[in-house]
Amino acid sequence: MSNTVVIVGAQWGDEGKGKIVDSLTERADIVARYQGGHNAGHTVVIGEEQFILHLIPSGILHPGKLCLIGNGVVINPKALIEEMEELRGKGISLNHNLRVSKNAHLIMPYHMAIEQAREAEKGEKKIGTTGRGIGPAYVDKASRYGIRVIDLLYPDVFREKVNENLKTVNFLLTELYRGEPFSVDQICSEYMEYAGYLQDYIDDTDVIIDQALREDRKILFEGAQGTLLDIDHGTYPYVTSSSAVAGGVCTGMGIGPTRIDTVLGVVKAYTTRVGGGPFPTELHDALGEEIRKRGGEFGATTGRPRRCGWLDLVALRHAVRINGLSGIIITKLDILDGLERLKVCTSYRYKNSIYTEFPKELEVLEHCTPVYEELQGWSEKTSGIREYDKLPDNARKYLQYIEDKLGVSIDIISTGQEREAIIRLKEHFS
Repeated sequence: MSNTVVIVGAQWGDEGKGKIVDSLTERADIVARYQGGHNAGHTVVIGEEQFILHLIPSGILHPGKLCLIGNGVVINPKALIEEMEELRGKGISLNHNLRVSKNAHLIMPYHMAIEQAREAEKGEKKIGTTGRGIGPAYVDKASRYGIRVIDLLYPDVFREKVNENLKTVNFLLTELYRGEPFSVDQICSEYMEYAGYLQDYIDDTDVIIDQALREDRKILFEGAQGTLLDIDHGTYPYVTSSSAVAGGVCTGMGIGPTRIDTVLGVVKAYTTRVGGGPFPTELHDALGEEIRKRGGEFGATTGRPRRCGWLDLVALRHAVRINGLSGIIITKLDILDGLERLKVCTSYRYKNSIYTEFPKELEVLEHCTPVYEELQGWSEKTSGIREYDKLPDNARKYLQYIEDKLGVSIDIISTGQEREAIIRLKEHFS
């Protein structure tokens, strides 16, 4: 049993973390988002209504839960306010249950312009970013030119920083990318309006976390994207710009590693990824298209179709090791219903070598061949099943196979989009 639980994506993101966080929130007091920006999207279905969240933790859908956006997140204030207003329009309260870190960095309009210009210049070699300014915002943060949320409350400081940054930014946009320059007055006027809206939500989230732990409150840390998109441990350079692995919690929320009890990795029953980059088990045939249709595999943020393929145990072993996973959560098991045979990748073949560990070399990943083992599928429906013993025999064998190969227990199984379509095999909060 735990007081602090971390949820991470164990693949290339889009594993269904939103629903899992929503489910675990029932037993948590606080839900905290620790990295990424509004390039991520978590979908939660409650009854007949669908909620798509980009910055605000999924726990906001539960009354009485405190939701924190940590310093490791980069924030477009316009996007955050639009999300808040949309939730209010659906009857969700945001009065005292949302706090934003003072130290979180802001996404500025020029970040989006720079990212879109760079992607356009790369042509076929583009990474496939969302064009929402996430990467350039993190670049400014690392270069010490970033503008933080707390700066919104000090107009003179904010203006001075914008003015200084635009000297370089406007030169880059006009001379290199042949774009339009930005105005200091225009940016300051726009962002001061955001400051007025957000000022009551800005807080010391690290202090809130510390006090909560001293009071033995239960905290759920919510990651965005996935392990294979991590800036350090993913398929670089086809990655996001933040630490999407469990270690990102410590820097992204201001909590020491000794205070984390449990790390759970969310694993889709097959594999998907969005954008460019290597994907060894990708299906380029009618079955891949069928899985995409069945699973509704289109980005919650961008609507882009996801690339689909078989489950990849080489990549998952990497995720188990890098995150120190205590357990895994299987989602979208029901999408495999009715498939006669299932394939699972157990290693990669590259030239005359076999790789059982995830390669760091892009050359290997881009040109390797997956080595598969085949398992028998099942014809019965798993959709909506809430008890493990009621799953088809071959579905249970598939799950047991994954457990055995990864050496990590399956703690939760999701059998559909709905909030109730879940099988709990273990409780995680004390």
